[in-house]
This record gives sequence, structure tokens and C-alpha cells, in this order.
Amino acid sequence: MRFFETSKQYSLKKSIYINLRWIGIIGQLISVYLVYFYLNFDFNFIFANLFISIGVISNLYLIFIYKKTQLTDRSAFIHLLIDIIQLCGLIYLTGGVKNPFIIFLIIPSVFASSNLSFKTNSLLVLLTTLSIVGLTFFSKDLPGPLSDHFHVSNYYIYAIPLALIIALLFLNYFAIIFGAESKLRKDALNKMEEIMAKEHEMLSLGGQAAAAAHSLGTPLSTIKVITQELSKQLKDQKDVSQDIELLASQVERCNGILKRLSLNPDQEDEFIDEDLSMREYLRQIISSFKETSKKEFSLNLEQDLNSKKIYKSIEIVYGLRNFIGNANKFCKNKIFITLKSDNNFTEITIEDDGDGYPNDILSKIGEPYLKSSDKNSGLGLGLFIGKTLLEKNFATVNCWNSQTRSGAEVTIKWRNKDLFNL
Repeated sequence: MRFFETSKQYSLKKSIYINLRWIGIIGQLISVYLVYFYLNFDFNFIFANLFISIGVISNLYLIFIYKKTQLTDRSAFIHLLIDIIQLCGLIYLTGGVKNPFIIFLIIPSVFASSNLSFKTNSLLVLLTTLSIVGLTFFSKDLPGPLSDHFHVSNYYIYAIPLALIIALLFLNYFAIIFGAESKLRKDALNKMEEIMAKEHEMLSLGGQAAAAAHSLGTPLSTIKVITQELSKQLKDQKDVSQDIELLASQVERCNGILKRLSLNPDQEDEFIDEDLSMREYLRQIISSFKETSKKEFSLNLEQDLNSKKIYKSIEIVYGLRNFIGNANKFCKNKIFITLKSDNNFTEITIEDDGDGYPNDILSKIGEPYLKSSDKNSGLGLGLFIGKTLLEKNFATVNCWNSQTRSGAEVTIKWRNKDLFNL
């Protein structure tokens, strides 16, 4: 098994890394030259410049020789290791752990923690820790005349590396956790955008099909008239009349297909153009599920007192479909949908008679790729997509286990001034 990961998800963008290194190198040069020439501190100036030149050379290598735009896991590790060695060299020459700039030694591994693999980052953390411990016991004195007056307890000296190692571990831990969460959310959002792109593409194809149907209607009508005339003229020629009848039947078949595709000139297309009330949204979605599901859907509209039509949003359709589809998937027999509306608010409640949300993920509902001890639970991607799409359209979404049913409950609520102005 290879130690370094080759997956594309573990990489560093080369241009950003190079720019950050130039900033660090310029900062090192300014510090060294300022301390040596302006403050007249005494340290090994030549070797300090040699260590800085290591960073310059490796950066020039990345610019002129390394042609890839992304640093792989292995390449990133090697160059970050060079950074650690270079910093260790500079700090070794200027006081070891007593040098306040030793804090910069933890930067390479922290920088890598959210971008590189766990194994690579663990190795960088280990090497950084060993470097800090080594600099505690082996280093040159602080630049003179600082070293002449710097006297502190050994407890203080040993507390510095301890604090640095603790900070290193904590920063890496949090960076890894947040980085993993960010990757999951990014993957889920990408999937959601892909799904919505397909929905928009289907709408576009529907419009193109309707336009094609409209354009083909005239020539097919002409063909139909001609076949009728030929049928009358050649009715005595059986071999020809059979072909004409076949042609006429195929024209009728084409007309039937185009009729299903075409838009009614007196009525807007019920999917693409027509504004809908929320009860019509729900009826259409429930109807689509009834075609494939044997579950029972109960739609309660008794408290829907303000059924004003709104712009038909694909995001709202898909968001509601996801929550109703989730209820359909995990219920035992029934899904209960209640629509309430008044002058101020519109609220949809979706309940089912299933087992409800697992307790260990209840507080995390709406996050993608959830892991539960319940093997029958999903990954939460549908709920994440639905919640994100509806919240994008000004809804407030809350998920919990129902107090009146045995299963889950979702409440989706809009302020009417937001909903009716979409």
C-alpha cells in the first residue's frame, strides 16, 4: 500500500503555494537583514542566507521546472518538508525555542492539514514535533547581545515547546475536521447543482420539443392532404393504395406524438410557464409519486385560506419533492401532508408513519452524508438538497420526530411577502 495518496482530492494549488512562500521568504530576508545590519546583532549571517536560498531555489523549481498546476500529495509533502527544514535551520542559528519566531515552524503542517491526506499530514505533524523537541535541546544562542542578558528558568524553556506542540495538535485537528466538513458540503452542493442543471436542461428540451412540434405541424398537414388526394385518385390500384394508407397512418401517428409535445395556444404549458398555488404544487408532486408508489398520501387543505398563485420555481418543486420522497421512502403505509396559509404565512407539514429520524443524527438533519448506527437510514443528501433549495427561496425548514405520528415530521414555512414575490 502506498503511503501518499494519489487521488485528485488531495492536492495544493501551485500558484497559491508559490505566492505564500514568496511572502515568507521576503519576510525572512527582511528580518535577517534588519537584525544584522540595523540592530547589529551577532549571528551566523552567511548560513542564515544559505537556508533562505533553499526556499528560493525550491520556489524557482516549482515555477520553471514543475509544470503541473496542482501539487500532488507527494510533491506537496516534499516541499513542505523543505519549508520545515529551512525554518529549523534559521531558528537553530538564532536561539532555538527561545527565538519567538519559532511559532512559524507549525505553519507548514497546519497549512497542509485541510488540503492533503491524513497520512501525509500526520507525518508532517510528527516531523514538526520532532523538530521542536530537537530545537529545545540543540541550537545556537540567541543573537548577541540578547544572549548576554537572557536568563530564564528551565521550566519556562521547556514550557515553550510543550505549548507549541499542543497548539500544533489542536490547530491540525480543527483544520482537518473543518476541512473534511467543507469537502462533504462542497461535494453535496456540486451534486445539487448537477441535479438542478439537469432539471433546467429538461425544461429547455421540453421547450425545444414544443417548438419543433409547432414547426412540423404545417408540413405534416400538407402531407396528410396530399395522401388523401392520392388515395382518391389511385383507389383502384391496390398495390399503391396500401402504401398510401400506410403513409396516412404514419402521418396520423406523427400528429399524435406532436400533439402531446406541443403547447396549447389557449393555455400556458402546465409545467414550464403556468404560475401555481401551493396546493397545486403539492397535488402535482403527490400525483407523480402515486404513479410509482403504493403508499397512501393524505393531503389536508382545510386550513389553506390564502391559495394565491406564485411563480413556478424548479427549486421549490425539487425541494418539496425531496422531503415528500423521503417520507415516501421511509414510511410504512401513509404520508400526511398539511397545508396551512393565512394573510401572513404559508406552512407545509409533512409527516409519515415510519420509525422517524434516528436519535443520533436528529440534531444534524440538513447536513450531507450523515452517518447513523441505524443501517436503514440514508445519507441525508436528499434532505440536505431539499433544505438548501427551499431556504434559498426564503423558507424556514425544521425537521424533528412527530409528536402525533410515529415517524418523522418536516415543517416548511414562508412569510407570504417573500413567497409571493419570488
